Amino acid sequence: MSTDGGDADPTVLLEVRDDVLVVSINRPEVLNAIDQPTAELLAHAFTRLDEDDTVRVGVLSGGPKAFSTGADLHAVAAGQSPMVPGRGFGGLTERPPRKPLIAAIEGYALGGGFEMALACDLIVASRTVQLGLPEVTRGLIASAGGLLRLPTRLPHSVAMRMALTGERLTGERVLDLHLVSELVDPGCALESAVALAARIAKNAPLSVQASKHLVNAAADGMTDDLLGVQNELQARLLTSRDVAEGIAAFKERRPPRWQGR
Repeated sequence: MSTDGGDADPTVLLEVRDDVLVVSINRPEVLNAIDQPTAELLAHAFTRLDEDDTVRVGVLSGGPKAFSTGADLHAVAAGQSPMVPGRGFGGLTERPPRKPLIAAIEGYALGGGFEMALACDLIVASRTVQLGLPEVTRGLIASAGGLLRLPTRLPHSVAMRMALTGERLTGERVLDLHLVSELVDPGCALESAVALAARIAKNAPLSVQASKHLVNAAADGMTDDLLGVQNELQARLLTSRDVAEGIAAFKERRPPRWQGR
């Protein structure tokens, strides 16, 4: 396992598993609440995900009790900010990576922690999961994109109730609402997310990134402009080495050898 930074007890751990970069928040003593140094390390990790050609998919995880409970309020009171300029809360919510990112959640994902999960492309959660935006109970609003992304993931009435009451979603309910891709036994979220990431990583990298871009862009409704973007992306892919490789591999009945170009 490799880590960002030289601290004896780093707050963000990085591990490469084949084509998958696993990014783990490591502040269990505060239920993985995000302070400024942790946010900056996370931003560096997501930059690495995009820039490192040896990894194709990312997994963001926490610990057995909590994915993240949001901002470290003690650090905020001391003048720190969990926001990274240009990247948002936790170095993620304003500018997610181009490559797919999967959240692996055990236990609590609350406030900014839930907003980070919503900024991921897929969520794998254990049955211990508790998801919520409690900001209204503290006189605040969820200002890291949660109120904007939640209605694209949930029915309007459910999103509105969560936003106005601060209530949490738990257990089977998150699966029934299709908020998570998989609901697994406690302790299995990370391994299940890595397995899902490995399935994605087998596909052509440029095609995966283009597909992610279009699905996210279409979340607010298909437009003529977006159709133009789709056609432009497809035209680029048709001239890539990977599309030729995909066709050749199909004809030769062998696994493709993607180059990401």
